[in-house]
Amino acid sequence: MNANANLPCPLWRRLAALVYDLLIVLAIVMVVGLLCQLATGGRLIETGARTVVPLWYQLLQGTVVAAYFISSWRRGGQTVGMRPWRIRVSRDDGGTISLTQAVVRVVVAAAPMLLLALEPMLGLRATLWAVPAAWALWFATALFDPRRRALHDIAADSEVCCQRAS
Repeated sequence: MNANANLPCPLWRRLAALVYDLLIVLAIVMVVGLLCQLATGGRLIETGARTVVPLWYQLLQGTVVAAYFISSWRRGGQTVGMRPWRIRVSRDDGGTISLTQAVVRVVVAAAPMLLLALEPMLGLRATLWAVPAAWALWFATALFDPRRRALHDIAADSEVCCQRAS
């Protein structure tokens, strides 16, 4: 792939692709949740005075979602949501990102989810505002970076480019 044939992708296109991917992620989470509910006889999540979601289940969901993104970026540089917007994740030279780059990218992109652990101290409302606020900061770097890279792109030494029409 010729790096000169691609342009840094505007933030609005990246966010539009992310909306598509969130629908895919929702489907993945629902299927994994259904399978886990069936495997536990419907006793996966304990409800009562406080809802308890097992740590193994949270880790499983995170792993499956991360695998979707990592495998998509490693196989063609695009997730399902990126395809209609003609967006591709790549190295500086236009090549496919390495496994290490993909893992760094997904871990840094998902880091705001760690704020959910603060819910007992902050309360649900504040926590639910903190996560998207952190993601806004993560993506805000794309407004100032000359190559329009978000924080996870910078950390992984990757970039997101829009492919020109052939």
